Amino acid sequence: MSFSANTCALYGCSPVPLAHYLKALGILRLVTEQADANVAGSWQKDVFVLHSGKLNEDALIEFFLRRYTPTAILAPWNGGSGFHKKDNTEAMTAIEKSGAERFAKFRDAIAAARSALKAIGLKEKPSPEEKEQLLKLCRSSFPDDALAWLDAAFVLTGDGAKYPPLLGTGGNDGRLEFTNNFMQRLTEVINVNDGAELSSARDSLRACLFGGTATVSLNKTPVGQFFPGAAGGPNSTSGFATDSAVNPWDFILMLEGALLFAAAAVRRLEGAQSGALAYPFCVRQVAVGYGSASAADEEAARAEMWLPLWERPVGVHELAALLSEGRAQIGPRAARNGVDFARAVVTLGVDRGLSAFQRYGFQVRNGLSYFATPLERVVVRRNPQVDLLSEIDAWLIRFREKAGASAKQVPASISRALNQLERRILELCRDVNRRNPSRVQAVLIALGQAEKALAHSLTWTTGRNDPIPVPKIQPLAGLSAQWLLSADDGSREFRLAAALASITGFYKDKEGRVSPLHLRQHLEPVIPRTTNGRERFLWHELSNDVVWNDGNVVQSLNAVFSRRLLRAEQSGHAELMDVGVAASLADVVAFIEGECDGQLLADLVWALCLIDWDNDSYRDRNGSNTAASRRIVPPALFNLLRLTFPRRKERADIPVVPKVPAIHRYAAAGNGLEASRLAVRRLRGSNHEPAVTSVSLAGESVQRIAAALLFPISQSDLAWLKELVCKPETRTA
Repeated sequence: MSFSANTCALYGCSPVPLAHYLKALGILRLVTEQADANVAGSWQKDVFVLHSGKLNEDALIEFFLRRYTPTAILAPWNGGSGFHKKDNTEAMTAIEKSGAERFAKFRDAIAAARSALKAIGLKEKPSPEEKEQLLKLCRSSFPDDALAWLDAAFVLTGDGAKYPPLLGTGGNDGRLEFTNNFMQRLTEVINVNDGAELSSARDSLRACLFGGTATVSLNKTPVGQFFPGAAGGPNSTSGFATDSAVNPWDFILMLEGALLFAAAAVRRLEGAQSGALAYPFCVRQVAVGYGSASAADEEAARAEMWLPLWERPVGVHELAALLSEGRAQIGPRAARNGVDFARAVVTLGVDRGLSAFQRYGFQVRNGLSYFATPLERVVVRRNPQVDLLSEIDAWLIRFREKAGASAKQVPASISRALNQLERRILELCRDVNRRNPSRVQAVLIALGQAEKALAHSLTWTTGRNDPIPVPKIQPLAGLSAQWLLSADDGSREFRLAAALASITGFYKDKEGRVSPLHLRQHLEPVIPRTTNGRERFLWHELSNDVVWNDGNVVQSLNAVFSRRLLRAEQSGHAELMDVGVAASLADVVAFIEGECDGQLLADLVWALCLIDWDNDSYRDRNGSNTAASRRIVPPALFNLLRLTFPRRKERADIPVVPKVPAIHRYAAAGNGLEASRLAVRRLRGSNHEPAVTSVSLAGESVQRIAAALLFPISQSDLAWLKELVCKPETRTA
């Protein structure tokens, strides 16, 4: 399709509010059907641009004033529609009696509606059962020109009539009936007797299409959910309250545009239901991603819509096909909620010709009214970091199902954790920097906090008190090493957390069986299980390995080290059997000297425990630099104590030093003097000769040194510590 150089920038049409977006679609549809079959439209810097080979600005105005034929938009099933007692029938009666050719199709549709009402003997607003019958009759008897409206207003499924959120409940929103208001607005701009324009119609149409500051008389009539800023009510102006105000052309073209959003009843093979309502770019509301978000929004909202924006000229038939498909995919499945949709946008799970989406939520505001609230704008841009989320997709779906706003009796900490996780996912999706480790790290931390919340509410998580005690959700585990590489922001806290989270060793359990003991098992009551060659975790309420204290990372690390020493003793091991990513001496010294963010370190430990540490890619990347390490001189007490607790893979040619848990106990209590004396005796008994006899140090610094004993280090770094603290003649012992 080729387009003329004639372009009309419709400054009155913008993506926000919803009324102005729909107005743009209405203009494109009507011009295509009634004036220029080759017209196209595009969005340029938040302005809708019409590309036409026949119409310039003046011709466009003349078309709507003189030749526009209104679509028959009727809803005889609604109270207030003009068809029932006590309804305002003035506008409908005027159109019925009109001799103007512009209203001929409208008159035919009104006649069909009256015939349908007569066929089932209705003289008043129908009951719910009668309404269902009337909808079916209207769908089978209305003229073809009116069917597009019916498809946009309701869908007949095997489970009864369904109503798309864009048009309320079949063309009305609470007390506001759209179709009768549509007819009233038509009579305010068109002379129904002869079809000519009314005196005020030209100025209001120009303002509708092109914006501007010209004085236009606005009617004190309701606009409904489409234009919250013009809805009136308390605090909507400089006084206490004001009436709603609407340009009649805005309302007319807005409803004309809504017809492009036709719903459908589709069968979903993965479900047992007979039919489900499918609506273009419409998903379940998620209360994240905007400033006023609250759980109440999610519970009461009808839905949220993501309205597409495009920069290249598109004809109405191509647009209708796009809207009818409404494609938003995450891998093989369709987006289910707002967070899913944001993921689809940045993983190109939407049509390639789109440039952005304007997100709207149909939320309760101003009492009990629904408003189409603009939430955010998301640009269609490939963000490969979001692909990582596919690894947690099944777990995340389960988490939202069990802890979302519609779930019952969910602990507040778990609800907060879910909300925070979804916020971080949206922030990752919105990030224009496609390689931003801080965003990935924030998602990873939020996953760790969700895991912590589940562990701290174990009765709920495991369903212990449910009629059928089945875990609501299992621990998350097995994230790939790509998470590590993408989340690594180069901070010492991240490196230290990786060293801690990677720690694992094989020890005997209560039954004498040898099994892996991961650092994660000291944070939460879980037990590892291998399935199909992959290690996962299950809840284990009887675990006595959990010693982590959320309030103090130093105390927590000391408690973990003490517990692992005990497990080694119970297993009959002379030394710790642990392995893990080696921490650099520079980072360990920074921790000892209090130069680390303790809370961030703790959060990262929870996060990185979700990683599958059997993969060695990060171990290789995070190796120790021998030359750099030999410029680091840790505190003498640390050097002395660390030599008494070598791991097998750290020792190289250094003889084994049988562990003495009392050394750590003294240090963890802040008694460096006794800890150092014991360490010196232990080293001498193992054929090492320390250059010192004791270190007189006490207090918090000693406790930090004791906690630092948990960090794995490299063979070369352990050898360097030996050089620093032992006499030369024993270096090669």
